[in-house]
Amino acid sequence: MASQKRKEVPAWDKLKKFVDLMDRPDHHLFHLIRTEGRFQKFSLEGGGIFYDFSRQRVDPSVMENLFALARGRGIKDRFSAMMRGEKVNATENRAALHTACRDFSGASISVDGADVMPEIRRVREEIREFSGKVHSGEIRGATGKRFSHAVVVGIGGSYLGSQFVSEALAADADKGIELHYLANVDINDFGRIEGRIDPEATLWIIISKSYTTPETLANTEQAYSFMREKGVDPARHVVTVAAKGSPGDDPSNPVLKAFHMFDFIGGRYSVSSAVGGVPLSLYLGYDRFERFLKGAEEMDLHTRDAAEEKNLPLIAALIGIWNNDFLGYPAQSIIPYSTPLNQLAPHIQQLYMESNGKSVTAEGERLEADSGVIIFGEPGTNAQHSFFQLAHQGRPFPIDFIGVLRPQYKGKAAMSKGVTNHQELWANLISQPLALAQGKADENPAKVFGGNRPSSTIVLEDLSPENVGRLLSFYEAKTVYEAFVWGINPFDQYGVELGKILAGDIRKKMAQANETGDAGFEGLDPIRKFYLKRLYAGRL
Repeated sequence: MASQKRKEVPAWDKLKKFVDLMDRPDHHLFHLIRTEGRFQKFSLEGGGIFYDFSRQRVDPSVMENLFALARGRGIKDRFSAMMRGEKVNATENRAALHTACRDFSGASISVDGADVMPEIRRVREEIREFSGKVHSGEIRGATGKRFSHAVVVGIGGSYLGSQFVSEALAADADKGIELHYLANVDINDFGRIEGRIDPEATLWIIISKSYTTPETLANTEQAYSFMREKGVDPARHVVTVAAKGSPGDDPSNPVLKAFHMFDFIGGRYSVSSAVGGVPLSLYLGYDRFERFLKGAEEMDLHTRDAAEEKNLPLIAALIGIWNNDFLGYPAQSIIPYSTPLNQLAPHIQQLYMESNGKSVTAEGERLEADSGVIIFGEPGTNAQHSFFQLAHQGRPFPIDFIGVLRPQYKGKAAMSKGVTNHQELWANLISQPLALAQGKADENPAKVFGGNRPSSTIVLEDLSPENVGRLLSFYEAKTVYEAFVWGINPFDQYGVELGKILAGDIRKKMAQANETGDAGFEGLDPIRKFYLKRLYAGRL
């Protein structure tokens, strides 16, 4: 079914016929949202999350054909196959088993005839044991100080998911450890962290599957140099998270502990593995990390088992396909009305755009439609004073609004205009989707709001570890389901390679100039030569 072209699925062509219908005045969202029973029919709960898509530009006929598309493409079967360990990552001949990292069922999952679950459970137990020893003071730094800082050294999927979760659950961080992220190779990033840590009380967590990522290696060298300069033995202050047998798992380079990651888990899907487990367990405690995993597991099971008409990530994915390929929206915004979720959009930006920004199918054939959209976002109400002018009166884009019913803040709530801060936040959260949908007429053209701008609303009870896990799994599953509709592979990322290769060529020229003192850069094209000579001017 994965190789079946969209044009071979009748629902795809049927959906095209509804585009003109949705552009008719009587199908403006102003009218659709006033249809009797609209909210009840276009909202549901599942996997611990409430999802309201009543303000999307869909009607029952559109949804009926979207569900037919899902069935025609066999995407639920494909998702189940993924969770069973089948090699859905065809271009790299790998399974994609991020869901296995939060599988507590006790069942076996086989890849190439071997059950992967014992190794996954072993790594989880190692994380539990190590983090517990750090918290108890049994494991300390070289000078005997307890660890009070941890620096995650990694880029892309090696840190974005962990940063999202650690920010979301910062109110639960009671283990006396400050968590920092060193991702950018920019030396200013290192300088920012250097000024905030105590070298004798800092644990460095180096995360790289292959242990060959240039930015991470450069920052690792910088960290080692810093530790030696401060008289600290790196072997007592470094842990690694890397593939078994990689340079990060080399006994000749002693570290406090080497945790293993697996080929069948891609970086942007890896926060449930040791990639997230090590820093998050140190920051929050292992028990909270496990609660996060179990929340994600609940949504995984809902995604796999719920019927199409009751399946939250599947419905969100189908609406994403509808908005992108049929209604022509090129972007999607994620607006959490909760400051602790401030790193959700950056994480989903990588998760989605690296997964679904493809131009060929999993079989290498030219894709027949545009896949992927631009993801961006910022917490509300900040976003309202940033880019909502465009959202309301400029080029439209769908929005996911996210509300959290109970805030983390437990202090006394002051009143302003008769309401608390949290109530004011929700007044805006409730009003913005309505304003985008219905619009407003006015005699002054500058004050006209066209409306008919789609959005969905996701509601969480609170920001418990379980709910943060559910939210993560929701967006992972939505991403994968969209990819399965398009027939693309959401688990490779060859698009990031070309720039790296060209950077490697320039790096060699720089290294040669550093060694010889000759910064003439002969033989290069005029553009690269110009920038390199400007960089080296006055330096050599």
